Amino acid sequence: MSEVTWRPLTKADAQSSADLLNAIEVVDQIGENYTADDTLQELNDPFSDLERASLAAFDGDRMIGYMKTRHKQYPEKVHRVFLDGGVHPDYRRRGIGTRLVKAGIAGAKTVHELHHPTLKLAVDIHKAEHIAGTAELFGAQGFSPARYFQRLERPLGTVGDAALPAGFQAEPWSAEIDEEFRLVRNESYQDHWGATPVATDAWQNKFANHTMQPEISFLLRDKATGTPVSLVLTMSWAADTATTGIRDAHFMLIGTIPGYRKQGLGSAVLAHALRAAADHGYDQASLSVDSGGPADSAGMFTRAGFTPKMRYVRWVFEA
Repeated sequence: MSEVTWRPLTKADAQSSADLLNAIEVVDQIGENYTADDTLQELNDPFSDLERASLAAFDGDRMIGYMKTRHKQYPEKVHRVFLDGGVHPDYRRRGIGTRLVKAGIAGAKTVHELHHPTLKLAVDIHKAEHIAGTAELFGAQGFSPARYFQRLERPLGTVGDAALPAGFQAEPWSAEIDEEFRLVRNESYQDHWGATPVATDAWQNKFANHTMQPEISFLLRDKATGTPVSLVLTMSWAADTATTGIRDAHFMLIGTIPGYRKQGLGSAVLAHALRAAADHGYDQASLSVDSGGPADSAGMFTRAGFTPKMRYVRWVFEA
């Protein structure tokens, strides 16, 4: 290995980032594969300050590690800055990860002081529980496990018909109702742990991007009042399909606004999306559930045929 060089990430690093993440996937096996378009989407995130709060390590022209942060636009009480990163398997246990995590904490403090200095700061890292060395690395830098999330999957070979409750209609995503999708997400997620409102520019970058699948993303509407009340927004990654041969419909957002809960609407729109995914040739559906969230949401997914596949830890550093 030649001398490691360090610099902030730039938007020109999309392919190098994809190559690094794909090398990490070979060992860590978390089911995430990337194209340059995927990583460019993340590098274009309006709430990732690459100049002030990112760092990448290079061996020659090869990216061997990186970290970047994502700050919140509208936090309440606690400003949770998300820290993401990784180290190439061939370069682990050489101190690169430690330097990146320390730089991530420093970068999080920098963007926090710029945007929300009067709030409390927490730095979050989200990693699959089985990845070797993460507990030691994060624990040594003052992070503690604060929350657990479960990836659930369901094969789509035996999906039945999905009738909607009387008085409601499902509408697939379109540009004309994209704003209603965003507003339903914000209202239905307002009581979710760590969730904050998503503004229009962040919505376009994080959700309504090239991985979103309009034909299996639905808004459920109350026909009597015209009120949009529930949603499923689905994503799928071409790189995952190319690598695994499996077309996965990932239900990134599932939610119902508070005034319409406990009527079976979430289950109904979920079943509708499952039927649509099967009809469009997807092999499986997946989603992530907060293990500390409402017990009825986990039960809804179990009843819909989803089973646990992988657990994630949310590590938190409180500054």
